Amino acid sequence: MSDGRKRIAVALDASERSRILELARLVGPEIGVLKVGLEAFCAHGPELVREVAELAPVFLDLKLHDIPNTVGGAAAAAARTGASILNVHAGGGLEMMRAAGERAREAAAAAGLPVPRVIAVTVLTSLDAPALSAVGLAGSPREAALRLALLARQAGLDGVVCSPEEIETIRSACGPEFLLVVPGIRPAGSAAGDQKRIATPGAAARAGADLLVIGRPITGAPDPAAAARAIAAEIGSA
Repeated sequence: MSDGRKRIAVALDASERSRILELARLVGPEIGVLKVGLEAFCAHGPELVREVAELAPVFLDLKLHDIPNTVGGAAAAAARTGASILNVHAGGGLEMMRAAGERAREAAAAAGLPVPRVIAVTVLTSLDAPALSAVGLAGSPREAALRLALLARQAGLDGVVCSPEEIETIRSACGPEFLLVVPGIRPAGSAAGDQKRIATPGAAARAGADLLVIGRPITGAPDPAAAARAIAAEIGSA
């Protein structure tokens, strides 16, 4: 598989099980990771994750956020699904993130499963500076994302989810091994939708993103597999 293909995570954002699995089968051979998010998980639960994981590695995108003990238990359960990557909200704090990482690793090892990478969401790509201010977070999205990324690294997590605008800042501060998973990816000419901090696949790849989360530009295309191949080629040439 080409480097460009390995760096794509396709978001299977749907609620119908048949459609989710159809998309997974269509694009699984063309990309590196399949992302199962809240909508799909709430509709079909852990068994769907296990089914999708038979087709490609799974990023289980639940953005866990609660007290440390609760998130630790949830992260352990998420790890037992066989997901390769799972995430929490960095805003839950140092101890919550630490509990998630420790419990997920312990659960996977006890179940004889590969240890998942546990990452933290910094600032959602749907938020801009006014939105951050409205919820009481000081500074720009870039400043907030960096602050939370450093906290995630301190907690022993494997990386973060950040927008394209924060890639270079976080990479510089957190080092080359810190996994940067980047949503808000839109090919040139695509609608931004509900995303506010976006970039093209090539621009995000050049900035240093490890894994690019792409949904509608692939899953909404007439030929999802062909769309995935085209984006992989753009990433590979970046």
